[in-house]
Formats: sequence, C-alpha cells, structure tokens
Amino acid sequence: MIQHLASLPILIPMLTGIILLMPPCGKNLHIRRVMSVLMSIITLAVSAFLLLHVNSTAPMVYAIGGWSAPFGIVLVADRLATLLVVLTSLLGAVVVLYSCAGDDKKGSFFHPLVHFLILGVNGAFLTGDVFNLFVFFEVLLIASYSLLMHGGDKHSTRAALQYVILNLIGSSVFLIALGVLYGVVGTLNIADLAQKVPQLTGDDVYLAKIGGLLLIVVFALKGALLPLHLWLPNTYASATPVVAALFAIMTKVGVYAMLRVYTVIFGDNAGELAHMAQPWLWGLALATIILGSIGVLASQDFRKLIANLVIVSVGTLVALVAIQNVAATAALLYYLVHSTIVCAVLFLLADLIAHQRGKVADRLVAGRAVAQPFLLGISFVIAALTVVGMPPLSGFVGKIWILKSTLDSEKGMVFWPIYLLSSLALLVAISRAGTSLFWDRKFKESEAVEGIKAHPLKVTAMLLLLVCSPLMVIFAGPISDFMLATSEQLFDINSSINNVLQGGR
Repeated sequence: MIQHLASLPILIPMLTGIILLMPPCGKNLHIRRVMSVLMSIITLAVSAFLLLHVNSTAPMVYAIGGWSAPFGIVLVADRLATLLVVLTSLLGAVVVLYSCAGDDKKGSFFHPLVHFLILGVNGAFLTGDVFNLFVFFEVLLIASYSLLMHGGDKHSTRAALQYVILNLIGSSVFLIALGVLYGVVGTLNIADLAQKVPQLTGDDVYLAKIGGLLLIVVFALKGALLPLHLWLPNTYASATPVVAALFAIMTKVGVYAMLRVYTVIFGDNAGELAHMAQPWLWGLALATIILGSIGVLASQDFRKLIANLVIVSVGTLVALVAIQNVAATAALLYYLVHSTIVCAVLFLLADLIAHQRGKVADRLVAGRAVAQPFLLGISFVIAALTVVGMPPLSGFVGKIWILKSTLDSEKGMVFWPIYLLSSLALLVAISRAGTSLFWDRKFKESEAVEGIKAHPLKVTAMLLLLVCSPLMVIFAGPISDFMLATSEQLFDINSSINNVLQGGR
C-alpha cells in the first residue's frame, strides 16, 4: 500500500467526485454532504500521512503503470509537493464543511466540482513532468469555470467569461512552450529536462530560452502576476465567498510552477540558461506588490480588498522566487502557507459579515450593525493582525523571516522599502475596512437583525482556519526547520534528478 501512497491525494478526490454524481449521492443532498465531508477528511488524513512519510524517509517516485521516467508518467512526492497537497486538502475540507450550512444548495454540482478542483491542484503539485502539469492545470481550470458560476448573477457571469477567455489563451501559450521545449530537448520530464538543458549548444539554447520565457507568461497568468493580474480582483470578488476561499490556493499553483521550473530546470546548473527568468520575475514581482497595494487602498468593498491582498501576496512570493537561494525559499514557503490560509479566512469572514449588514453587504460604507459583533469583531482583529504582519501572529513571523532572508541579498535594498511600504498600505486599508464594517453605522446597535446569525457550521469552519495562525507561531520552531529542509531539498538538484530517473513504483 505504501508504494501507492503518492497517488492517493489524486485518486481519492477523483473517485469522490464521480461518486457524488451518482445515486444516491446525486439525488440526496444530506447523503451528498456527509459523503463529501467524510472524503475530504480522508483526503486530508492521507495527505498528512504522506507528508510525514516523505519527511521521515525520502521523496517518493510513483511510476504509473510501471513505466519509469523519463518515458513514463511519474508522480514525485517530495517535501515541497506534499506540503502544498496538505494545504490544499485542508482548505478543501474546510470549504466543504462551510458549504454544508446552505451555500451548496445554490448548485447541484458544487461538491463534485470542489473535489475535481482538489484533484487538479494536488495533481499539479505532485506531477513530475511539465506536460502533466498542463493536464492538471486544465482539470482544475475546468472545475473552477463551473464553480465561478455557482450561485452567480450577471456580474459573476461576466467575470467568469473574462477568466475563461484569458485562461484559454494561457493554455494555448502553454502548449506552444511545451512544443518548443520538447522539440529542442526531446523530453518534458522535469528531472530529465534539468539534466539535458545544460548540455544544449548553439541555436538550441535560444530555442529553449524562448520556451522557458513563454512559460513565464503562462505562470504569470495562472499566478496573477502583473500585467496579467487584472482578471483576479473582479473574478474573486464576484465569486461566492466560499468559492473564493478555495481559490486562494489557485494562484499558488502558478507560483509553485515558477519555483519548480526556474529552480530545478533553469536554476544554478542550467549552463547558459541559468537564472534566465530571474530578471523578469524580479521586476514583475515588485511591480505587482506596488499595484496590488494600490488596489488594496482603492477597494470599495471588503471582498475586492481581499482579492487585492492575494495579488500582493503573489508579488511577494515571486520576488522570493527570483532571489533563488535556500533562505529566501524557506521564508517563501512559510509565507505561502500563511497567506493562503489568512486570505481564505478573510473571504469566509467577509461572507459572515455581509449577511449581517443588510443591503450594504460587504461594501465599505456605513451600514447596519452586525448581529454578532464580539465573534466577528475578534475574528476580524485576529485576521487583520495576521495579514498585516503584526505580532504575535504568523504574519509577523513570516515578515521577519522574509526581511532577514533578503537582508544579505543585493536585491534587499530595493525589496525592503517596497515591502515595508506595502505593509503600511495594508495596515491603513485593513484599519479603514474594520472601521467601516464595525463602527460606521446607519442604525443603532440595538437595531441589528437578531435573526441573521452565522450558522454554527460556518463559524466552526472559519475558526478552524483562523486558529492556524497562532498554531504556526506556537510551532514555529519545527515548522521553520521543515521549511528550511524543504528548501534545501529543492536546491539539491542532482539528488532530485537521480531520485526521479532511477526511482520507480
């Protein structure tokens, strides 16, 4: 059973999605909910066990059908991949639980689509070659197209159309890039590419560079990096909050692809193509942080503000990818987990607040007092302190780690002022949002709608994610050790190549 463990985070969501479409799950909402929650928990448990197994032994290479790399399809479960699989499974389980309070009634296929999306994201993290990265991209995108329409109106339909068109263009560019790389190198396995790219000479070097630069366009679109980020604010803000919370992981797939491709394939050992993406990623990342911060300050509703926070986090992550050293990558991983969780929490919190403020919903204007000011207010303060990086929560640990890891870098003098000014902009915007949502009132506090209180399932799901921030501080020691070990494993390219090319089922 152990040898098949690496495939289970993909197989379980796939089978779950199929089961949920069939009787009796397809016809009975209660059975569908129970099955969806149960299988989400099983996926999370299996993913966590895979992480513990990989951390205590060695990366697992699963050759599908017994065909070893580079000729067969392989899944590679190392520390980096399994960390992100656990994060995705956790987010999926919380979203499924949250939706059982009634949000899943807005569409018959919500639960199957969530599991198919988890299938695509987990597959993208575990795949060992860039062609199957494209395949899993398409799986998660098809599920995301439908989820965007879940319970939507004409505004969400318009945003979904823009999202679909842009991603179809991105998929076309992705195929062209893969065709160029395969034509030059003769393989799309990541480990085999890392071994053969340094051996390229003559015109092949320039063709491989074209393929590598085209991948920047694709990953920038998937990750919402400037100037290909304009689709994200409207898309995330128009999606239902429970869907937007799940989408918090999707931009990280693009960041992961950049980290994997431009560290392993075009990293230190790539010969003439070493670090070819670094100047592009660095400049675009800093511009993304600046534009995202401006978007945060200019946001007129809370969900649009959170969507722009996602853009700022993407810019920060890509800047650390561009630095390309062990310390910066370890800080990147901590910040990636932190930012994904806190943005998901904020989307769920925005939903709870909007339902209690009447017609103004989550717009940052004076409105009705919320019916549960203590619960939502305390939750907002914790999430706000986390997202702006104030002590003693995980955002502060992540911020200090990022600043420390860039201190000795030649890029630190540019990164520090931009990052700190961005943090100040976030502090101002979040403070303004809190004031509008909880203090500016058109009605007296006694006139709050008592009947509109958050469903216990929704509160439980939101708190499960919210508690992750203090836990990341309490266990900061072992977590930081794991992140550092993960980063070192990623940069140990020769060992990764040998492990994949000589590994098997």
